[in-house]
Amino acid sequence: MADLILEQLTIAYGDVTAVDNISLSVPSGEFLTLLGPSGCGKSTTLFSVAGLNQATSGVIRIGDTVLFDGGKGISVEPEHRNIGLVFQSYALWPHMSVGENLAFPLKLRKVNKSERDTRIKEALGLVEMSDYINRYPFELSGGQQQRVALARALVYRPGLLLLDEPLSNLDAKLRERARVWLRELQERLQVTTVYVTHDQAEALAVSDRIAVMSEGRIRQLGTPKEIYETPTDAFVADFIGSSNFLKGKLIERNGPWATVQLSNGSVLRAGAGKGELSGDVVIAVRPERVEVVGEPGENIVQVSLNSGAYLGSVYQYEVSGPGGHYRIQTSKEMSSKQAYVRIPPEAATLFAADSVPQAA
Repeated sequence: MADLILEQLTIAYGDVTAVDNISLSVPSGEFLTLLGPSGCGKSTTLFSVAGLNQATSGVIRIGDTVLFDGGKGISVEPEHRNIGLVFQSYALWPHMSVGENLAFPLKLRKVNKSERDTRIKEALGLVEMSDYINRYPFELSGGQQQRVALARALVYRPGLLLLDEPLSNLDAKLRERARVWLRELQERLQVTTVYVTHDQAEALAVSDRIAVMSEGRIRQLGTPKEIYETPTDAFVADFIGSSNFLKGKLIERNGPWATVQLSNGSVLRAGAGKGELSGDVVIAVRPERVEVVGEPGENIVQVSLNSGAYLGSVYQYEVSGPGGHYRIQTSKEMSSKQAYVRIPPEAATLFAADSVPQAA
């Protein structure tokens, strides 16, 4: 297997640019997720790699094999790219049995019957569906259909596996189990995989790296831990999980730390963030990192309880305080309408006030 390389890939439809000059390298054997809201260009990018979307410009290659080069007029047909693709809808042939669904792509590639039988048995064994070879799609559950669709994508031993939200039609419990199973299978096969989803938890659970996309561009590329704990901008901080954005004014920067004054005069210390910042800023902090404490102190502010819910493992609260509204997840029950909360400096990051998403 070889690396997947995208170089300055652009996909435009008339005046609308769906994918805007992205470059990306996916090492052999890696599980990379394209994550973002609807309309961000993630599926469009995936389908252009598969050859189902015609890119406008740029280069797509696997190792030294060029699949698309806009400058040279090269565009390899989808059936000649040796890429496995699993759709959100699974796209199984309803009039074909499980075995016949898997045999179909092998027949197109003129694989002889003896070899077809061997590969079908091998692929169904990988997804634990060997006993269902003679059943039809309507006789299978959603989870079973998803496994058959994956087996069909693997049966011709592709060099690259593309998955377009393959778990979105499953119920919540089954989706959680499928994440674990899918990741274990990918690690066992060591097939290079590009996965598309808008589900943040799913991306964090299965990926080696995540590319967070917005408006056709990659906003941040990194490991799940890097993306979650050190977002590069306010969009990523808000989209991955959730973040509180406390409004204030930057007073001082001292190396990796910054001092910010909130609306009531309270002063908080936070990570200084990246780039040149001045004037109006926001402090981003995750709800689960806000600490409910008993008394005033450093990096502690007083808040008023607006609403709360008991979720079993944690309490979830909506509160108001200096800088705006806060969301808090904590194991501590808030018994009064007023409380003190601590914003740990190491859990807080500074961003420009005008970079915060409108819905935040």
